[in-house]
Amino acid sequence: MKHLFPGIWQWSWFSQEKQLDFNGLYLELEGQAVVVDPPPLTEEARAVIGRRGTVDALLITNRDHVREADAFRREFGARLFVPAHDAAAIEVTPDATYKDGERVPGGLFVVGLSDQKSPGESAFLLMRGRGVLIVGDALIGKPPGGVSMLPADKYADTNKAKEGLRRLLQYEFDSLLVGDGVSILTGAQEIVQRFLQGTP
Repeated sequence: MKHLFPGIWQWSWFSQEKQLDFNGLYLELEGQAVVVDPPPLTEEARAVIGRRGTVDALLITNRDHVREADAFRREFGARLFVPAHDAAAIEVTPDATYKDGERVPGGLFVVGLSDQKSPGESAFLLMRGRGVLIVGDALIGKPPGGVSMLPADKYADTNKAKEGLRRLLQYEFDSLLVGDGVSILTGAQEIVQRFLQGTP
């Protein structure tokens, strides 16, 4: 369990299939305990998260990041929030849905992304300090210190998908916390901009 910033922790589960970490986030923001895209819990993560006894909200960034949400909801009593545009494709029943431009528990601002792997793909922006951006499958933290996208066969149109990610650059962020791979704690916006422009 890594303590990244005040009120923000990350834990990881290594996927042998994908050969990279699947990351979950535990956030204590605005008096609420929030979890994002939970992979299997480690004992260390369970100890940190469980100290409050309950979790207020469980946020899923896209239909494929439900992961351990149902088990997590049973253990911690969290309300499950999923993207409205992905809700019909998610096997578990959510407690609530969210859309682009809304705020979800913890004060996170929802940034909906077009032409991605799933219609509900969303990022969460925490407008604190120099800005923290949380993504699910929109960007992968691979190689470490850089970003990439999912394989081309995951998209209807890779060029449109990449173009859809340019919306992220409308917001100020210094840190990029990824669902898959290695998060970038500083200088992330410039790294994302270089990637989307195709410059080294």
